Amino acid sequence: GLTEFLPISSSGHLELVKAIQGQDLTGESSMLMTVVLHFATALSTIVVFRKDVYQIIRGLFKFKLNEEFMFSFKIVLSMIPAAVVGVFFDDIIEGFFEGQIMLVGFMLIVTGLLLFLADRAKNTDRTVSVPNAIVIGIAQAIAILPGISRSGATIGTSVLLGIDRERAARFSFLMVVPLILGKMAKDISGDEFQMAMNSTDAVNNISASMLTVGFFGAFVTGIAACTWMIALVKRSKLSYFSYYCFVVGAGAVLATLVAVLQVVPPIIKVLTPQSSAVSMDTVVMPVRELS
Repeated sequence: GLTEFLPISSSGHLELVKAIQGQDLTGESSMLMTVVLHFATALSTIVVFRKDVYQIIRGLFKFKLNEEFMFSFKIVLSMIPAAVVGVFFDDIIEGFFEGQIMLVGFMLIVTGLLLFLADRAKNTDRTVSVPNAIVIGIAQAIAILPGISRSGATIGTSVLLGIDRERAARFSFLMVVPLILGKMAKDISGDEFQMAMNSTDAVNNISASMLTVGFFGAFVTGIAACTWMIALVKRSKLSYFSYYCFVVGAGAVLATLVAVLQVVPPIIKVLTPQSSAVSMDTVVMPVRELS
């Protein structure tokens, strides 16, 4: 709930936590918790923007080419790039979530740079246009990479396009609701979720109380983070998060380089052939023994 709205990349931090703890946080019980947390996050967004959601639904049922219809059309349009990447490049994307800490570090630095530049962009009163929605959607698709913050990429891109900051945050948070619900539907219909539901190990590893605590935790922190982010975007305070991303990203890159430097010398020592020169003692001794 918290990291979904803050521009610090929840997926990137998950990869860092996995690397620090030296464990894989996937599995059947994890799938159950993931679906619950996604639902809580989507619900928290709907609660924060309940008035906007109500106006959009009310406008859609008028069946006219009104402002609400156009806004919904832009939301759908912005979803297309991420949906295409998720459907056709799913196997490639999974490879980015296999301990690629160097990648996470560099992507966090990219996120920090985007937030830093967005914080210094001039504020305007422009709304999201159709071309803007496509560009923001592309930014959201790129944010599938671990280390690229979804909210940071979409809000930062919107502000750099000259869109009003409050409208940029509103569009960014509302456009993620259909994606989260779509991801939930994909997870629920997938084989892994069905295995989790039928698995006694998954049921034993994660209880109803844990799911309940996880749901309410994600729901409450989601509301707080979403509200806080809107206020920060309006006051041009994204640079605080950019500094954080710079520090964590640089730390991840340096940690990876140190680990590589520690591994390379032993490998070189093992792979380097021993001197082929044979000492005289090794030749003379057998000869003497034979004489």
